[in-house]
Amino acid sequence: MRNLRSSRWIKAVQAFLLAVAVCFSLGATDSGSRLNNLSHRTMCTCGCAEILGECNHVGCTSSTEELALVRDGIAGGQSDKQILDAMVEKYGATVLAAPTTSGFNLVAWVAPFAVFGAALLGTILLVRNWSVSRSVAPAEAATTPAMDALREKIRRETDSGNDGGN
Repeated sequence: MRNLRSSRWIKAVQAFLLAVAVCFSLGATDSGSRLNNLSHRTMCTCGCAEILGECNHVGCTSSTEELALVRDGIAGGQSDKQILDAMVEKYGATVLAAPTTSGFNLVAWVAPFAVFGAALLGTILLVRNWSVSRSVAPAEAATTPAMDALREKIRRETDSGNDGGN
């Protein structure tokens, strides 16, 4: 009976230790994924124009400092928005990999689609104009006596050159 109690006690301790290990590993994974997510939503400020999580310059002090700020924010229990706001406050809005969707920054999201739409509309109107101008028959074109005389002169000169060559 005593053996059975000690066996249950050992199994309970093992289950508790397993639960603690799982909790710690889940916390580490969550923290790592948050770091990865936030480091890919910000830019390195060293001038390399790379995403913070991808900056691979040897001895880049900017990325080390920025990643430390993100790690400290995660360790301090801050939300992603709070961490990003702290980075914007320290480094400026250029630290964000994508512009915000409010205020004047909304233009960065809308402008490419507006330019594409305007270019598409311009192309359609241009092709339509070309097709309308080509559909007008040459006989319907406005003629003047001077144009008729010039055409006749060209016809005579080109016909006589062909007849003389044969």
